[in-house]
Amino acid sequence: MPQLAGLTAVRLLDGYAAGDFSPVDVVEAVLGRAAEAQERTNAFVYIDAEGARAEAVRSARRWAAGEPAGPLDGVPATVKDILLQRGRPTYRGSWTVEDTGVWDEDAPAVARMRAAGAVFVGKTTTPEFGWKGVTDSRRFGTTLNPHDPRRTAGGSSGGSAAAVALGAGPLSLGTDGGGSIRIPASFCGVFGLKPTYGRVPIYPPSAFGTLSHTGPMTLDAADAALLLDVIAAPDARDWSALGPVAGSFREGLDGGVKGLRVAYSASFGGQVAVDPAVAAVVRATAERLAGLGALVEEADPPFADPVEAFHTLWFAGAARVVQPLEAGRRELLDPGLREIVAAGEEYGALDYLAAVDVRMALGAAMGRFHETYDLLLTPTMPLTAFRAGAEVPPGRGFTRWTGWTPFTYPFNLTQQPAASVPCGTDGQGLPVGVQLVAARHHDALVLRAAHALYEAGAAPRLTPAGT
Repeated sequence: MPQLAGLTAVRLLDGYAAGDFSPVDVVEAVLGRAAEAQERTNAFVYIDAEGARAEAVRSARRWAAGEPAGPLDGVPATVKDILLQRGRPTYRGSWTVEDTGVWDEDAPAVARMRAAGAVFVGKTTTPEFGWKGVTDSRRFGTTLNPHDPRRTAGGSSGGSAAAVALGAGPLSLGTDGGGSIRIPASFCGVFGLKPTYGRVPIYPPSAFGTLSHTGPMTLDAADAALLLDVIAAPDARDWSALGPVAGSFREGLDGGVKGLRVAYSASFGGQVAVDPAVAAVVRATAERLAGLGALVEEADPPFADPVEAFHTLWFAGAARVVQPLEAGRRELLDPGLREIVAAGEEYGALDYLAAVDVRMALGAAMGRFHETYDLLLTPTMPLTAFRAGAEVPPGRGFTRWTGWTPFTYPFNLTQQPAASVPCGTDGQGLPVGVQLVAARHHDALVLRAAHALYEAGAAPRLTPAGT
């Protein structure tokens, strides 16, 4: 039943409950898609077919007995190879990580999914330590775009985005320190949410500090709400985790957007050059929100590009990641990663604290901005997917990945919830994402607005050719 591989998690759960099909049927179909995804895009570090089949059998027995383990029982899922998963090495895309060692602990979000009955299909590719906005590494090669294999899937959660797009499980866990969920979601035509920092606990703590978030990558906003209900719970291992959520993220999905105040910023006040095809899709989405009853006006967030502060925090974090490595082992690292590590090692404590000051001022400015506007609407990316294997799009004059991601990393500095919603394609059939941003702790509002776009047909399912 290969068509089962394209169903959302919500639809799968309805089918299990009704007896229309079983987790065994679904997992078999998904494993077929996973093999195809690996061949087409190099989306996986490994595929655990044996383990997934065994879990599917156990899940089918629970459903037959009317005793599902939890809200994800039997749903196939993947996990970015940055996050710990019990029983398997977590390579983080690096030759510096040994196969040997004790791998007996799940990251908090993985543990929650396991307890809820999710069936883990495999671990997905990432650049080394998730350091850049595309997915390639010396250890695992380049991850390709499911819509055009000549192009990048984006990163650093590119494997997760490609897997979801190609039906290799409707749910995936990604991480996002500067756009790493939203960039590949935009390039691959799937939904990706960076929740408010702390909403999903993180362990071990990221060397990139409180820039790094864990969140859902899914086929639509309803699936993301389902997954967030499971993973958004405190964990004793994360001292910075937020308290329990009151209610369910799924409960408010159908509230619509009528009366919501939406600021539409096409280019951050002219600071960003946006490709015309992308700009047209984003404007059409703003108009669609207005047609659904939102109060949309053109307004730009009150900040200049904070890239220098972001670089200070990000490059220093990269230096911290590799600090334990002996000098000889550093030769195993991606050359671009070695470059930013060298830059990070030059910063002093006062440089770092100055960047923190910029971050705090930016957060305060956006807090005031959201006293006027419920949501900010921007392009997720100023361009569509470019040539695979390059950190920056050729001929654009950028030197680092932050040059072409100006809409994403500011909201890691501010810790706000932000999602990429697929809302159309450019003239070459490549997906275009629209970013929705809300004030901190208003994750439910982002999901509600995104769901309204899906329900209105303004966020079409962008199925890669041949699936």
